Amino acid sequence: MNRIALFLAALSATAVVGGATAAEQKNAAKPGEPKIFPTGYSDTPVIPGTKWKVHDIDRPHPPRVMPGAKLGDAPADAIVLFDGKSSEAFYTKDKDTGEVKPCPWELKDGTLHVTGGDCWTKQEFASCQFHIEWMSDPKTEGNSQKKGNGGVFFMDRYECQMLDTHNNPTYADGMTGCIYGQTPPLVNAVRPPGQWQAYDIVFTAPELDKEGKVVKPAFVTTFVNGVCVQVHTEIMGPTQHKKTTNYEGVFPAKAPIRLQDHKNNPPIQVRNIWIRPLE
Repeated sequence: MNRIALFLAALSATAVVGGATAAEQKNAAKPGEPKIFPTGYSDTPVIPGTKWKVHDIDRPHPPRVMPGAKLGDAPADAIVLFDGKSSEAFYTKDKDTGEVKPCPWELKDGTLHVTGGDCWTKQEFASCQFHIEWMSDPKTEGNSQKKGNGGVFFMDRYECQMLDTHNNPTYADGMTGCIYGQTPPLVNAVRPPGQWQAYDIVFTAPELDKEGKVVKPAFVTTFVNGVCVQVHTEIMGPTQHKKTTNYEGVFPAKAPIRLQDHKNNPPIQVRNIWIRPLE
């Protein structure tokens, strides 16, 4: 290597070791001042499948969302469906005529007592983050599926089961945290009856073509009392009882969420229900 090449190589190494780029020199701290670190870059490679560079200084930031004051509280961008004061976000339907009626569930001491039939949200949703808390009575009559039973039906079709599964044997794909009739939960994370249970569910709606036929199935990630029991689990189709399912037919892009009344005696209670559309 000649002298000029050696000189250029040494100069380049010095620049790398010393960080002698124009940007770094510009951000260099003056004596006595704190060092200023870069907030992004414009000379990095493009991330495959995107238009953005690694650590791109021009990439838009996500909006700020204030979380709830404590764990389980609704964040600032959530739609609060029930806060202990009113059931106005829900309606029920007459079994025979289909006539829409006000939510019949008794509001008492900040909770809704689930009796009088299934209820639907007045708003329609697709992909979402959903939170609900529920409690069954320790003296609930029955066993298996007839003890502390309820359910959350996303898009009025896909059920995430609620059930007293504390010392109450039942079939695996009917336990709390399951996709009913399809996939059991990874673990049984329920508390004893008489204590509040919490569901945190991320539901991904199915993708549809222009005719409303499903081209990509729905998925769900579920936490029961803070314990992950489903991880982006595929939903095979609308919930069925004692039958298999599929995505034959035409489906809506959005639909109400249905909360099930399974005729428990005494009824289960629910509280603190909120949702964040993920669209």
